[in-house]
Amino acid sequence: MKKETKQNSPTCIDLFAGAGGLSIGFEKAGFKVVAATDWDHWSCETLRTNNKNTVVYEGDIVDLDPALFAKQIGVDTVDIIIGGPPCQGFSQLGKRMKDDPRNQLWREYLRFVAFFKPKMFLIENVPQLLASDEFGQIKMTAEKLGYEVKEKILAAVEYGVPQKRRRAIIIGSRIGSPKHPLPTHAAPTQTNLLNSKLKTCSTVRDAIGDLPLEPDGRNWHIGRNPTPVSLKRYKCVPPGGNRFNLPPEITPDCWKKKLTGSTDVFGRLEWDKPSLTIRTEFFKPEKGRYLHPEAHRPITIREAARLQTFPDDYIFIGSNVQVAKQIGNAVPIQLAKCIGEELIKLLQPQPNRFEN
Repeated sequence: MKKETKQNSPTCIDLFAGAGGLSIGFEKAGFKVVAATDWDHWSCETLRTNNKNTVVYEGDIVDLDPALFAKQIGVDTVDIIIGGPPCQGFSQLGKRMKDDPRNQLWREYLRFVAFFKPKMFLIENVPQLLASDEFGQIKMTAEKLGYEVKEKILAAVEYGVPQKRRRAIIIGSRIGSPKHPLPTHAAPTQTNLLNSKLKTCSTVRDAIGDLPLEPDGRNWHIGRNPTPVSLKRYKCVPPGGNRFNLPPEITPDCWKKKLTGSTDVFGRLEWDKPSLTIRTEFFKPEKGRYLHPEAHRPITIREAARLQTFPDDYIFIGSNVQVAKQIGNAVPIQLAKCIGEELIKLLQPQPNRFEN
């Protein structure tokens, strides 16, 4: 993968980096990622493979001493710290356990902010975080460290991502008032006087329309081998359809008894619309709207990576399941790039209005 950063680029540390979605986007925006951390071995292998000059710490961040990490990196401060502390404790799909220990990992994140004193920081998480008690504590702690904090829920589809993914983006700055990026794209049905000049939202067709309908096994364009009954079920679901399109004789008993609920389960994508959120088990149609718009199969790993806006030349390390997890957990690269491009403006010298 080609790097787009320069020698004097602003520096960045990515905590809870996963496969590097935020890192790729911020590098495309002009930052240099000097270090990253994650507890997952295969994510770290992916990071190391794609970022030869980045220090990657593999392990529990609770056990990492920032001072020793700084010595390993060779810097005692950076321009920005970014990262997404695990969100399962807040997730709409989880049990939303108030005492889930994962809810407290933001403290470890801010421990590194307190040590490195970056000019800015960015925390990415599920939208539910902003309605939690923890968010109030995050904001108060960051403000005590001298940061002005701004939070907002961003829709990835409004930034060129062919996916209806929504994420909470918390920005802290001690060098000026931080801003979230303005949308770059709008749906044709939502066009008005304020957004009429924006680009049209990207679609599933834009992202994967050039890939072979029959997976060829190249570069993670890998399909599953469905059972005969699964194939029958796939064929019953039209574009935009779901489990309710299955005839009774091939509908699982658990679905027969559940007459209400998600309309995304066993759903088929549509070519000319964005996908819904790509999660870690996108290869299982029973987990969401993951059937290919036309072929009778779930989307492949490459197709999911495209919907997450990963570059085709980004190298993933691990098994099919491990790589799928890395892709589903990532921040869409195009969204990260737009955020990075907005934040890097605070680091650039501003022209003096009173100069001749």
